[in-house]
Amino acid sequence: MTARARTAILISGRGSNMTALIAAAKDTAYPAEIALVLSNRPDAGGLQRAAADGIATAVVDHKAHPDREAFEREVDAVLTAHRIDIVCLAGFMRILTPWFITRWEGRLINIHPSLLPDYKGLHTHARALADRVPRHGCTVHFVVPELDAGPTIAQASVPVLPGDDEATLAARVLEQEHRVYPAALADVASGRVRLVEGQVADDRPAEYARFLAG
Repeated sequence: MTARARTAILISGRGSNMTALIAAAKDTAYPAEIALVLSNRPDAGGLQRAAADGIATAVVDHKAHPDREAFEREVDAVLTAHRIDIVCLAGFMRILTPWFITRWEGRLINIHPSLLPDYKGLHTHARALADRVPRHGCTVHFVVPELDAGPTIAQASVPVLPGDDEATLAARVLEQEHRVYPAALADVASGRVRLVEGQVADDRPAEYARFLAG
């Protein structure tokens, strides 16, 4: 039996997507195991949730470090000590430096609440509503030094409905985040999707739809 990829989830808050990843990984046939949940905030609610599931947790408080390099080098040391293969960002509210991203190139993935390349950065739901777009959604992508610009692994879209506000649209997108992130991690952990020379190498079936929800 092929070993499951040891995966760390980096969080800053309650860990909503973390919970979805943990739930998926409880299936022993899933190609990744959640080996660590790490937060930059000691009070992150997701830490207790992870510990309750028997998952190792760690805190690397960015406020306790003099600069980003010192913070990231400690994060890297913790990941290395736990023999991590893949890192998933799940509401991790720190912009990572090129050093860290390069160190974990091809093994670092993120979920963003928009259909990238549209609406990089913050306040994605408000911006989508302001533009009156017909559809909105989420994207799982490999992380590269440019913010929210990494190659797409998977996306899921939802309709923007009449009467939507930020809260209702965000809730509809979050449902899809909880579905698409575990699927994308499985593809990376199994090797079906890889980052090769800055591009996605994809061994999924030709009929696989990147837009996993319509």
